[in-house]
Amino acid sequence: MYSDSTRENIGTYSIVAHDPDDGQWGVGVASRFLASGWIVPWARAGVGAVATQARANPAFGPRALEHLAEGCQAANVLRQLLDADDHPAGRQVALVDATGVPAAHTGGECQPWAGHLVDDGVSCQGNILARSEVLDEMMAAYRDAKGQLADRMLAGLHAAEHAGGDRRGRQSAALLVVEVGGGYGGLDDRFSDLRVDDHPEPLGELNRVWELFKRTFHKTTRVDHIPWNEEREALVLRMLTSAGFFDDRWPDSTRELRGVLRAFAVQHGIEDAEVDSGLDGRLWRLLGGWR
Repeated sequence: MYSDSTRENIGTYSIVAHDPDDGQWGVGVASRFLASGWIVPWARAGVGAVATQARANPAFGPRALEHLAEGCQAANVLRQLLDADDHPAGRQVALVDATGVPAAHTGGECQPWAGHLVDDGVSCQGNILARSEVLDEMMAAYRDAKGQLADRMLAGLHAAEHAGGDRRGRQSAALLVVEVGGGYGGLDDRFSDLRVDDHPEPLGELNRVWELFKRTFHKTTRVDHIPWNEEREALVLRMLTSAGFFDDRWPDSTRELRGVLRAFAVQHGIEDAEVDSGLDGRLWRLLGGWR
């Protein structure tokens, strides 16, 4: 049994989710608690993702992932975690399994407002929230958002914050996404593992770091590929001109323009930028473009 009689509750809101198209599992979290990313998010590529919070039992993370790796379904794993725990009434925990099936628990002793929402491939949960609509807004924003899994989870967290978030305020946030071979150089599975441990605007800072991280390290994905058309090509040309890449003449051809784009990417540390079949979304954002 795990005993935690001396620890305080962690007022937190989080989202756990699975994207079957990109083969990703992730957790996004924000809290008025120092270094929530140290305790709440857990994930393993090909296995699942877990968020443990409220009177958090951090052992839930590795234990749940071990059970999921053995092929157990989310609901069964959740039951095993709670049956082996000495204070399930104080816990809040959510997970998605390898197939994206979610399961969640909010104990009756979690400080209000506390609760969870589950939907296909996603669970949103929180405690010590300003109001119940925080979760409604988080789920709706996640569902409506475009982009890859991390972008959509961040959209959900921002919507939760806008709806009131943790009623005590804000302090930390984190974003963990895993994908088989999705890490640096394809040598591990950590697609992103970003934390803001102590900041007056943690979600804003996390969003800034995520955009910088994505621009620097991630290749263009299926949801980050901007199709070429004449209007967009002309706009990119004007952007590059404003950035000082052309002095007395414009490029004579599309091929030359795309060559300049490659040079622009290299100058700004963007690896393997795509400019032929479409425009790399990282370049598009860096230039100040929009979809």
